[in-house]
Parts: sequence; C-alpha cells; structure tokens
Amino acid sequence: MKPTGKAYALMTIIWIITILSYFLIRWEGVALTIPFLMVFLLSTIFFKSSVGVEVKREIERSRAIEGSIVEITLKIKPRANARAVLVQDLTPEGLEILGRNSWVLSLKEGEEVKLKYKVKVVRGHHEFLGVRISYRDPFGIFEEDRVVEIYDELIGIPRIEDVITPYSTKGTKITTGPLPSPRLGEGLEFHAVREYMPGDPMKIINWKATAKTGKIMVNEFESERKVDVVVVVDATYKGVDVFDHLMRAAASLLLDALENGTSFGLLISEAVPIWTKVDYGKRHFFKCIDVLSISRPDKNNMIAYQVEHMARTKLPPRAQIIFISPLLTRESEEAIFTLYRLGYKIVTISPDPYSAREPRSREEELALRLLGLKRKARIRKVSEWTIVIDWNVKHPLKAAILSTFRGNVT
Repeated sequence: MKPTGKAYALMTIIWIITILSYFLIRWEGVALTIPFLMVFLLSTIFFKSSVGVEVKREIERSRAIEGSIVEITLKIKPRANARAVLVQDLTPEGLEILGRNSWVLSLKEGEEVKLKYKVKVVRGHHEFLGVRISYRDPFGIFEEDRVVEIYDELIGIPRIEDVITPYSTKGTKITTGPLPSPRLGEGLEFHAVREYMPGDPMKIINWKATAKTGKIMVNEFESERKVDVVVVVDATYKGVDVFDHLMRAAASLLLDALENGTSFGLLISEAVPIWTKVDYGKRHFFKCIDVLSISRPDKNNMIAYQVEHMARTKLPPRAQIIFISPLLTRESEEAIFTLYRLGYKIVTISPDPYSAREPRSREEELALRLLGLKRKARIRKVSEWTIVIDWNVKHPLKAAILSTFRGNVT
C-alpha cells in the first residue's frame, strides 16, 4: 500500500492549515483539518491491502509471419470484489498494438473476465513478461501497483517470397558415407585419403594407409549429386535499413533449396557467428528459420576472417554459396574474394539500402546518390568473383533475379 499524489496534496493542505493556525493563534482553524483526516481514516478502512487476482494469457499462435495479426486473450479471475482495477498487459515494445492493451474494470469475486486485443507481428523474438494490476481505494488516497509474472513468447518469422533458383543444382559432392540427397547420375568414385575424424564410419577406414602412416586414415568419395547450398548473411549494423530484407531473402532461398531437394546450411556473420550445419528436410529448415527470426544487426567487422575460418573448417567442399549482404563494407568485399579464392561458386544478393529511403531534402537526395555510386563501384569490383543481384527492395526479389540473369544472357 502506498499513498497517491492526491494523498500527498491533502497532507500538504493539512500542514498548511496547521502552520497558519499556529502563527495566527487561531486554533479553531485546526478543526478544518478534521474532514481531511476523516478521508484518510475511511480510505484506510475501505482499502483492500491486496487484491488477489488469477491471470492467464493465451496467444493465438507462438509463431507468426511478420506482418500478420495475432490475437491475445487475458483471463482475469479475482478472489474478492474490487472496483476501478487497472489491468495492463506488458506487451513487448517491438509489437504494434491494435486497439488497447489496458482496461479499467470492476471485478466480482470468482467471476472470470476475458480481455482481448491484437498485435501486428514484426520479425524477432518477443517476450511477454507479465500483467500489471493497479488498484485504488474509492477515495483515491492509497493504491497498490504490482506485476503478475506470466511468461509467454511470440516469434515473428521472416516473410517468405516466391523466388527462382539463382544457381545450378547440379554438382559433385565429397562424402565419406551414404547421403540421403537425390542422385543426378550413377557411380561413386574414389577421391582422396585423409585422417580419421570422430563420427566417420568404420567401413571407410583405409587399413593400408593406416599401417603406412601410423594414423587412422579414411577414404573420401566423389559422387554426382545435387550440390550443397550454404547461405551466408552479412549482419552488419550498417545495413540496418534493409536487415529484414536480408532475413527474408535468406528464408526464401532456404525454402527454395528445400523444395529442390538440396542440402543447405546457414551462416549468420554477427560478432559471434551463428552456424547451422548443412542438412536436409523440413525440421532443419524450421531450425534455420528460428535462427533468422532472432538475428539482429551487429557491430561486426570480422566477416572476412569468419568466412575464411568457416570455409576451412565447416563449409562443404564445392558448395554453392549464396552471399546476402548490402555490400557497404570492405570486409564484405574481402569475404567474397576469400570464398572465390578457395574455389567456391558464389551468387551475391545485395538489397540496396538506399532504395529503402525517401530523401526529405535536396541535400539528402544528393548524399544518397553519392553513397549509391560508392556502392555501385564496390558491386562492379566484386562482379569479377561473383554474380551480383542488385535488389531494389521496392520490387520483389524474384524480379531482381530475373533481371540479372536476363542481362547476363544478353
């Protein structure tokens, strides 16, 4: 229980009357404070020091595509009668509230009240931490304000666009055992001998090479299969204006790989890189989508180092790389060159961050043009190592892919 602003105002009036009565030696003035004191007394009598309330929250679905509408229901059940109770759901800041998420109610003991509102989902991980319950006595002198802790979460997943495959799915793969990917041709040919790694099957051990070297050696084989696809996302904070477009492009191309029956992996280059190893199937796809949903722009200037390290330790040989970046930093340029130098085929999708901005003055328009020219120069340079799809985000990604490949054909 704590006093309200009204209580402090009344206490101030009581002290003023008392002090004036003392200095004017008019003690009958003290009688004027009696009504105010009676208000305090009655408030203390009628105030319920604790309003017991059971609160439940129901979210229509725990995962929703960004831009969709989700309904949230609060169920309030009081243990005693209470008037003028404020109920407010602590909605995460990232969600757009449609309608209102706070109500002033008169509650009856044991009667359940349902309160509903809707939110517009944006990409990200949104946590609902609790519900605020505030109660004042009938005179507005005392109040109780507490938060009922109820945890729920809502994940906004990237919007997926219809795209066409911007690379060839045919290729060869280096493998040490059976793979569930569809074959494009017959045959499984010997490729090389390497040192044993944990997880390699026993049947591929090369016993002759093991006897010669004194180390356990295994055979690698090469087969004609659908190529592995690895999506690399440049999560630089400089691309914050198109960061959601980066995630949408990645999600769309991962779905395309799933529908093509190819294996796919995901690397998000944040300050600490997030690597989802190459695998198959819908379960793996949704795992990648969850990673894309919670990713945020990061102050990372080590993408070239991260890509080189992952290429030497994690990325499958001869994989098809889809590099998604606004191409605003020298590090992204170096990362593409590193992949090219290591022999990977690369397709770069670059959302134009300046196409997402509307200039508000002539000076700003000129500045955007100059920045755009600088970015175009970088695109021209990296085009020697990769196919670059320069994407105006005001148009669909599919149109940008078609435009690029038609231009290459002509």
